Amino acid sequence: MNRSLWIAAGGVVLIGATLFVSTQGLAENDRVVLLDMDLDVVSRGTTVYQENCASCHGINLEGQPNWRSRDEDGLLPAPPHDASGHTWHHDGETLFQLTKYGVGALINDPDYASNMPIYDGVLSDDEIIAVLSYIKSTWPDEIRARHDEMENRK
Repeated sequence: MNRSLWIAAGGVVLIGATLFVSTQGLAENDRVVLLDMDLDVVSRGTTVYQENCASCHGINLEGQPNWRSRDEDGLLPAPPHDASGHTWHHDGETLFQLTKYGVGALINDPDYASNMPIYDGVLSDDEIIAVLSYIKSTWPDEIRARHDEMENRK
């Protein structure tokens, strides 16, 4: 093959790879940034949360009773996402990965049993970030500031 044909073929492959990657959501090295001050994102997150999360985590983010104790099946009830829970103890990336891929993937244990659904293929990356942004937007200023400090240390 002549050089021009190789260059053209390489260009086609590069364009195809770029298009593929751009349609795959967040790349592995992308940083998850919660947009809790963006009213449009928070509004969308509120809607997505009510449609997909509130049935377990509560309409007001209150979680299920006895969320720290395993139930009769050995599973943990849904924790609260308000200030009384532990959601704010985790950085945005961890929360994103947990929501998208599940606890088992996060802790590298495919046999880990959980009531938490996996949202990969159900919610887009933007929807997951919107939900997490909504949750963060409800925390008291002091907790949001602590969460921001944790994110900024990364």
